Amino acid sequence: MKVLICDDEALARERLARFLRDMEGYELVGEAENGEDALIQVARLQPDVVLLDLRMPVMDGLECAEKLAQLPEPPAVIFCTAYDEHALAAFQVQAVGYLLKPVRREQLVEVLERATRVNRAQLDAVKRTGEDVRENGRSHITAKTHRGIELIPVDDVRYFLADQKYVTVRHGKGEVLIDETLKDLENEFGCRFIRIHRNALLALHFLDGLELVAPGQYQVRIKGIEERLVVSRRHLPDLRETMQKL
Repeated sequence: MKVLICDDEALARERLARFLRDMEGYELVGEAENGEDALIQVARLQPDVVLLDLRMPVMDGLECAEKLAQLPEPPAVIFCTAYDEHALAAFQVQAVGYLLKPVRREQLVEVLERATRVNRAQLDAVKRTGEDVRENGRSHITAKTHRGIELIPVDDVRYFLADQKYVTVRHGKGEVLIDETLKDLENEFGCRFIRIHRNALLALHFLDGLELVAPGQYQVRIKGIEERLVVSRRHLPDLRETMQKL
């Protein structure tokens, strides 16, 4: 698989190049210093993958990716950026890979293996993200893990559970920790989740039932998982009322 690196920082390019030289099945075919240079190199070298920095002079990574998407057979694009998940939340597109600098070799291997080709519809979704977030809330939760940036579809989240300064996001394939507040999540996704405890928000479409476990003590069943969550007395009336409407 042919790979092109595009980054305005020489040290960042050299780090990625060093990893690629040691990886079987990948060939570094060229380097570019900005998006405009990358477009020229792509036309000449026809890479399968472009490792693309986000912030660059002349032409940034997003504009470059938009132009690449107009090609008949665009390369897969993987964004490599020094910015954290709050900036990366603008790029909630599953088909694109995201790596935080300094990139680690194992992260690069993983994202290259799952990289798919960017298309016009996906990049249009990127440009609409700001408006969509304001109107409907995010479509994905962004989490930093040892694998890099993970995007969890909100539709796949079973619950949010607060524990001190972090919130656990329980989804279909496991769980991740995010550095957000339960209150902010409730404000953003209040129409899709319900507060059942001071430390828990439950996804309504995964609510499977209410169980009495002791006098005055209830817990909820959650579709697809064995775990149960405790319902506080304070939030029990609202939960019962909501269940009647489902």
